[in-house]
Amino acid sequence: MKLRILVFFLLGTSCLFAQHQISGNVTSNGVALSYVNVYLKGTTKGAITNDNGQFKITNVSSGDYKIIASFTGFKTVSKELNLSQDEIVNFQLEEHLDLDAIVITGTLKPVSRLESPVPVEVYTPAFFKKNPTPNIFEALQNVNGVRPQLNCNVCNTGDIHINGLEGPYTLVMIDGMPIVSGLSTVYGLSGIPNSLIEQIEIVKGPASSLYGSEAVGGLINVITKLPEYAPKVFADAYLSGWGELNTDVGFKVAISDKATILVGANYYNYSNPIDNNNDNFTDVTLQDRISVFQKIDFKRTQNRRFSLAGRFFYEDRWGGEMQWNKSYRGGNEVYGESIYTKRFEILGNYQLPVNELMLFQFSYTDHDQNSVYGDLPYLAQQRIGFGQLTWDKSLQNHDLLFGVSARYNFYNDNTPATQTAEEVVIPSIFVQDEVKFNEKHTLLLGARYDYDQRHGSIFTPRVAYRFKPNKDAIIRANAGTGFRVVNLFTEEHAALTGSRDVIIAETLKPERSYNINFNYLQKFYTKSGMIISFDASAWYTYFTNLILPDYDTDPNKIIYDNLDGHAVTKGLSFNIDATIASGVKALVGFTFQDVSQTENGIKTRQILTEQFTGTWALSYKNYKTNLTADYTGNLYGPMRLPLLSDLDPRSEYSPTWSIQNIQLTYDGLYNFEIYGGVKNLLNWTPNEGNPFIIARAHDPFDKEVDFDNQGNVIATPENPYALTFDPSYVYAPNQGRRLFIGVRYSLN
Repeated sequence: MKLRILVFFLLGTSCLFAQHQISGNVTSNGVALSYVNVYLKGTTKGAITNDNGQFKITNVSSGDYKIIASFTGFKTVSKELNLSQDEIVNFQLEEHLDLDAIVITGTLKPVSRLESPVPVEVYTPAFFKKNPTPNIFEALQNVNGVRPQLNCNVCNTGDIHINGLEGPYTLVMIDGMPIVSGLSTVYGLSGIPNSLIEQIEIVKGPASSLYGSEAVGGLINVITKLPEYAPKVFADAYLSGWGELNTDVGFKVAISDKATILVGANYYNYSNPIDNNNDNFTDVTLQDRISVFQKIDFKRTQNRRFSLAGRFFYEDRWGGEMQWNKSYRGGNEVYGESIYTKRFEILGNYQLPVNELMLFQFSYTDHDQNSVYGDLPYLAQQRIGFGQLTWDKSLQNHDLLFGVSARYNFYNDNTPATQTAEEVVIPSIFVQDEVKFNEKHTLLLGARYDYDQRHGSIFTPRVAYRFKPNKDAIIRANAGTGFRVVNLFTEEHAALTGSRDVIIAETLKPERSYNINFNYLQKFYTKSGMIISFDASAWYTYFTNLILPDYDTDPNKIIYDNLDGHAVTKGLSFNIDATIASGVKALVGFTFQDVSQTENGIKTRQILTEQFTGTWALSYKNYKTNLTADYTGNLYGPMRLPLLSDLDPRSEYSPTWSIQNIQLTYDGLYNFEIYGGVKNLLNWTPNEGNPFIIARAHDPFDKEVDFDNQGNVIATPENPYALTFDPSYVYAPNQGRRLFIGVRYSLN
């Protein structure tokens, strides 16, 4: 009896601890894929396919497993496996490229990126996770041709440049609604949790025929997730070596069988004054920020759309002399720039209950800003209401879009330039026809009419042509016009900081632009399994009535007027997105541009505009160890900088400079990711090569500056360079090298 028990025990044990083999093939569209990672989730067992797409995992004990095949550029596939003997498991992977992403921004209609007549760049949260930042404003530094520009060394506010054009030429939207404008650009891009973002779409070049004023240089559309596709619970928090704390948390819940609500909150705090360049000014603005986002999606008959979203944002930021505190706010004893910002946003869309596809979209934002720049107060309110009704009508070979919209603008501040509150309603009508001749040729025609009571009628047409020689290539040509109505103080912080006098030389007229650009996009496949996407563009934009701050005519003044001449921006850019068979993914981009203005026959380079930029993001994932390494960075060419006088010892042009980052992520824990790394590896700051950055930081109220009868600064032994206090000499962040560590949790 004991012998039988022993035999059964040994047999059971041998079965329990038997070692098996899992083998198989991985293919895509009948083609073998090499270097695909195949592994058993929750174990260290795995293999990489050979040149014939074959894999073999040996010495696997009996049991239940989930076997996963993963390869960058393809959709990950998993299968459940009950292993009791040797098994053969084959995988068929499908491509998963950004080229196949559905985009909306280019034509106001959902369409494959490869099919869109208007070139649209798409960036997902996975891209921004390669270099985590506390806001979208900073995250865009790794997008080719897009540069977050700091406009002040003290308050660190800024705007977004696209293809060398100043921030006011970029329209920023959330879910297709233009709720971010002028006064609020830098704040509107803060506080949206990355976990709530579905994708960010970027259009480079005028889009005024669809979106009106401000979409002159391009637009950025932040698209948030539908609640039903968001994680049930999510959290993401990181801490840097400088003491920056950024936290995203949120959840979704079904409040009824017909409605799901998504709630997210972002909190950012930086309360550690640092002065590494020893000018007695904070290197980085101190901030305390909270943002709460909420979105409700309603289920309706026939899958008609209806959603509502809202966001509340509050921020308290200050920068200035190290000894500043709130008791000095608004005084002239210790210099500080303190900004209290409060805003809320409401937006939504509703598909009308009719047989035709008609969609009503609306948004409203209320922005209140209480700021002081030294002893100069800036109190401003901006309210923007927007409503738009579109009718999408498809006919044979024609895809029509008709739309009417109205925009309500209210703006008021306490500056001399605003004698009374500005309140205006701008009605608009637009039409678009996408003519599809055949699979290869598509023509897009569009036009928009706006009526602004201040400037009259404004007409903005556009035309786009798409040629698709084969399924993996596309050629686009776009031409159109744009316009921009200027509200000076909502856009130019330089007009408020420092001691330069602001001069508005004339009644400012709307700017107009005329643009043409060409785009070529191609996918390549190699026998080794490498996938390469090549995207190249060339553009030319001509401006009339351009308004730029003139720092050169009088170094003690900033003069604003319409350019008596013209301005041109032209350039070339290309992106290479490669999925390499070894498991490495690379995204590399370069932009070369020439941005200039011509007045009285004299051509000058636009100030604070680089001649070339480069960006890269290199990633490698080792599936056996669940580790991913990301190396990201950017490179900026020289740009002309605002000097105060001929004696100013600071460099007239910035050097070529680069910000580089590295990150390591571990995702081997259930629902968790742990990440960390180093930002600004090279420890680059603009102080290198300059005697100082902020002019006369020791005398921010110009108490020891002497002027002649014409208001010009007199050089004295105490002020040998004839300078006044000025923090506008800024082209790169002052924040040096720093470590960071963070953790993410997501329950789907």
